[in-house]
This record gives sequence, C-alpha cells and structure tokens, in this order.
Amino acid sequence: MSTIAVKHGDSSAAVLEQLRADILAGRLLPGERLGEVALARRFEVSRGPVREALRLLADAGLVSFTPNVGARVRELSLSDARVLYELREALEAEAARLAALRATPAEAEDLGALLKQHAGEIAAHPVGAYFQSGGDADFHIVIARLSRNPLILRLLDSELYPQLSLLRRRHGRVQGRGREALIEHERIQEAIAAGDGELAGLLMRRHIRTSWTSLAGELSQEEER
Repeated sequence: MSTIAVKHGDSSAAVLEQLRADILAGRLLPGERLGEVALARRFEVSRGPVREALRLLADAGLVSFTPNVGARVRELSLSDARVLYELREALEAEAARLAALRATPAEAEDLGALLKQHAGEIAAHPVGAYFQSGGDADFHIVIARLSRNPLILRLLDSELYPQLSLLRRRHGRVQGRGREALIEHERIQEAIAAGDGELAGLLMRRHIRTSWTSLAGELSQEEER
C-alpha cells in the first residue's frame, strides 16, 4: 500500500480516496482493522481527517464500526450479500434491456471484443477465475454505460459495485464459475448485438441469479465453519 502525505485543507478527501482505493483493490481485506492512530501516522495527518474518512466509508458500506473494537473493513454476511444481489438483479437486468435498445453496432462489437480478452485471461488463470479490473474493462459496467441511463449507472458503479467488491475473493473460490460466467456474458452480448432487449434482460437476470446461487453456497459453508 502506498503512503501519502496530505495537506491539512484536503486531508480528509485524500485519506478517503486512498483508503477506498485500497479496499476496492483488495489491499485492505474484509475484517482488517483500521486503527485511527496507525492510519494517522501512515498519512501524516491528525486523527480528525482519518475519523472523518472512516465515517464516510461506513456511509458507503465499506467500513463497519464495532463498540470497543473500532473500525474494520466491512465483512458481508450471507443476508447482507443477498440484499445486494436482489438489487443488483433488478438494476442489471434493466441495464441490459436498455443497452440492447440503445447501443450502436460498433459498441456491441466492442463489447464482444472485450469478452474475447476476458476469455484469454480466464484461460491463463490457474483455476479459471474471472476477475475484472473495473471501468472500461468490466463487462457489467460497460453495459450500465450502454444503457444510457445515468441513474442506473450511478447506483451500480458508485453504490452497489463497491460493496460487492468485498465479496471478490470469496466468489473467486467457486471452482469453474469463471468459465460459466463468460459463456453467460457471451449470450448477453449476442442479445445486445441483436437489439433484443427482452432477451438481454432475461439473460442478465438469469446470470445474476446463477452468480448468487454459487456465491451463496460458498458463504453458507463459511458461516457454518
């Protein structure tokens, strides 16, 4: 993790940005303690900006506070994850439907090219895991953008996906899911390229439900241990 020194005037924002980046990238793992003193020393600021940054991260669902323990990177329970996936299913199905109606042929072709890149990455991974780096390289974010609906994009990209990133490592342990997800992505892309909004939405809904089923099994096993 990088260490930055920040000026007093923009210290809270800088600390917030760096901690958020560390959490989303997996450099700070779920359950990891976020001590104010250690963080203040790392960023060379007082504890005030650190406390404010942690509060804002808690509001965003990335940090949790426990009495007599303090702040930690949030650990999502099975019930937490279920709520997020229920919302994800609804939003992404509508995003896919709209993308099929609004994406240009060139944009649909670019989406197909992205999936070919993903296929190579999955084949190169030891267990075929499907990790996407976000932004223009993320299939789901690209579809949200192609929906041309700024509210759907904001809810997914700024609110939902950051919280779902906390499940990244646990989902990656589901054997064979990466290759299955790629096939599902390819079918969704084909529906978008064909301009079939109803089919694209249906396939996306099934894809999210299948993803949830595999993840829920992993989370249930963890909670039983």
